[in-house]
Amino acid sequence: MMETYRIGPIRPPSEASSLLLQVTQGCTWNKCKFCNLYRHTKFKAYTVDSVKQDIDIMAQYAEKALEHQRADGTWDVDSINQELSQMPSEQQNCYYTIAMWLMNGGKNVFLQDGNTLALSGGKLTDVLSYLRSVFPHIQRVTSYGRAENLSKVSPEEFAELKAAGLDRIHSGYESGSDEVLRLVNKGVTSQQQITAGQNIKAGGLELSVYFMPGLGGKVLSQENAKGMANVVSQVNPDFVRLRTASVKPETDLWQDLREGRFALCSEDEKVREIRTLITDSHGVDTRIVSDHIINLLQAVKGSLATDKEKMLAIIDEYLGLPEQEKRMFQIARRMGQVISLKEMDRMSPASKQRFQRLAEQGGDEDQWTEKMNAMIGRYI
Repeated sequence: MMETYRIGPIRPPSEASSLLLQVTQGCTWNKCKFCNLYRHTKFKAYTVDSVKQDIDIMAQYAEKALEHQRADGTWDVDSINQELSQMPSEQQNCYYTIAMWLMNGGKNVFLQDGNTLALSGGKLTDVLSYLRSVFPHIQRVTSYGRAENLSKVSPEEFAELKAAGLDRIHSGYESGSDEVLRLVNKGVTSQQQITAGQNIKAGGLELSVYFMPGLGGKVLSQENAKGMANVVSQVNPDFVRLRTASVKPETDLWQDLREGRFALCSEDEKVREIRTLITDSHGVDTRIVSDHIINLLQAVKGSLATDKEKMLAIIDEYLGLPEQEKRMFQIARRMGQVISLKEMDRMSPASKQRFQRLAEQGGDEDQWTEKMNAMIGRYI
């Protein structure tokens, strides 16, 4: 009977086709007011030997899967499914994950969980070198890292990780405003974000940071965006990934909302934050990426060096709509029915009437904002 390997609970959408290798469990901080993902999980760094053992088990599943690859490179999916059906349930997920990874090219690996870079550099270097030796065809290895920890790593240490096989770091900056970071108890400062980002880039690694429009609430809405633009301008990350803020029940920020210490941003205010981020980021070739269903205007993406006008035109087209049409698009988008404004024009008269009714029945501005917040939260 084959053994199983660990698979953590989360990865970025951009790592959907990546093999997931769990190096740590949970988050070292675990106190952000907007997040409860790891709230009941104690942080743990796995031993190098146990991670290597998982890699060895993955290699065994990979060897089994490769028996079903034909000489022309195609796959006998039916035989893989038949083999899966005969496995105990605890093995099926491991085998399916490896098989799908290989069928998608077997190119990328993502290191889990929330703060893998908390593992000491020597240990992570050992893991990376071993991973690359077992799967030499890997093209990219990526990890999450918390800015507070990353700010303590030198450019030389990042270069060593790069040489060992790490290619990209994802870091949830969320905001570049110290006021917003304190408001949500992020446990990091904008200067630490800047230091971390500059050191990562100097070490030759790609950097993908996250920005959460709406995280500062109504009071700090523009401060949230201006702070992020300042950090981006000083770091020049390779990517800024948009993650629209949603305040979910069972989080500390939800309690702040219920007790009047936090006020939700409207959809328009969140869009204006993205506009400010684009206009106020200077001297960088960072790419804005909108790769999550929670973002209202998913077409807003491109390089801050060459595509600013294109992105601003999409935003301004939306902001210029009559209020009723904005609501119709918002509800259609939050129900997963459309991606862009153009799709509203192609919608059938019956569908348009349906969304018009929903928009008219949505209540006042505050009620509508609460409804949108709840709908976004379903996808997180």
